[in-house]
Parts: sequence; C-alpha cells; structure tokens
Amino acid sequence: MKRTRHSPQQIIDKLRAAEAELAGGQTIAAVCQKLGVSEQTFHRWRNQFGGMKAESMKRLKELEEENRRLKKAVADLTLDKQILKEYADQLGNG
Repeated sequence: MKRTRHSPQQIIDKLRAAEAELAGGQTIAAVCQKLGVSEQTFHRWRNQFGGMKAESMKRLKELEEENRRLKKAVADLTLDKQILKEYADQLGNG
C-alpha cells in the first residue's frame, strides 16, 4: 500500500468513520479497505489515538516533532563536543 502522512484531523475523522462502519456490522478488513489504510495502521491509530479529540492529537503531534528536533540538537551538540575534545587532545599531545 502507498504510504501517506495523515494530519491529526484526518486520523480522527477516519477513526470515527471506522467506528461507525464497525458498529454497522462491517468487518475490520472491509472498513480498512474503504478508508484506504492497512489493518496494521488502523490498529496502531486506534491504540495510539482512540478517544482523543483533535486538539489533543494536534498537541501530541507538535510535542513529538519538538522531541525529534531536540534529540537532533542533542546529537549535534554531542558530536561538536566530541570533535572539540579530540582537537584539544591533539593540541595537548602535539
């Protein structure tokens, strides 16, 4: 299946539509096919976001993005520190 990114609102909308379809007697496989997502994605979304409101999901996505940026910044600073330490060691031994 083609991998696409869904906005928090799209995920909530698809989960709501899925719940309505499932309540109407549809199978998970049929619902996932209709929504254009794999069963694995559906279950992951349901476990991660089931019952969340749009604002909560949007905030979660923002925090995940901020966390990703901060991890990258820490990795960059750690590399800078390592380079400076190696340079200082070379000056001390040279």
